[in-house]
Amino acid sequence: MFKIGEFSKLANVSIRALRHYDKIGLLIPEQINEATNYRNYSAQQLQTINKIQKLKEIGLSLTVIKEILASNAEAATIQSHLAIRELELQEELQKIKQQSQFLENSRLFLKEDSKKLNYHVIQKEIPKRVVASIRDGIPNYSDEGILWEKLYQTLMMNNIAFAKEPYNLAIFHDDSYQESNVDVEVQVAVQTSHPNTGITFKEAPAVQVASVVITGSYEQMTAVTETVAMWLENHHYQLNGPMFNIYHVSIATEPNPQNWVTEACFPIKEQTNEI
Repeated sequence: MFKIGEFSKLANVSIRALRHYDKIGLLIPEQINEATNYRNYSAQQLQTINKIQKLKEIGLSLTVIKEILASNAEAATIQSHLAIRELELQEELQKIKQQSQFLENSRLFLKEDSKKLNYHVIQKEIPKRVVASIRDGIPNYSDEGILWEKLYQTLMMNNIAFAKEPYNLAIFHDDSYQESNVDVEVQVAVQTSHPNTGITFKEAPAVQVASVVITGSYEQMTAVTETVAMWLENHHYQLNGPMFNIYHVSIATEPNPQNWVTEACFPIKEQTNEI
């Protein structure tokens, strides 16, 4: 038998942890002196504590470890818990990859911000035009390509001619920011309408907008909206409909995000005293 301090050294586990394991019934000392309350552990229990530490290293909780030990190491029970933990690790890895990408994007954004980029806001009119359009709910904003692929496939299959200025644009119709199931419309200007193709043809009215043209990735959109918001207040305008992006150069023709050219458009009207 080994005193708790001796067992602690042999197992490379703190006395505090051993007492906690005793308290929750995970590893109960082989003997407890009722008079002194001294705890004694057996050499056989070193195997148990080593197994506990190994299972902890792969991220299993003490509750799960206790269940595994109580099952007398049945292979099916262990395999089940290991499979669950593997799925959890895959999900954690995916989150880490996403966070790493967000970190890199933030680094690039701060680098650009340090250059004190000044976005130029202009007031202009997007002219009236005939458009082919698809509007639908998509899982999130990054899934916009689903609608573009469907729209362009239909246009190509039906040999529909684009207008001289195609105005490839996406309109974001939701009244507020949505984390999922976002209401997006994509449209392109065409020469004439073609019914019975499964997509909508309509006349898009002329609209006055505050416009900002950006070159590079869409990470700049946060800074653009800040700039436009300040411009609206300073020039006494207010928003007058959903904002939209015109894609002059996009991933459809240019794989390098640094070469993308996007025009962010915010429909506007003169400010009123309405609340």
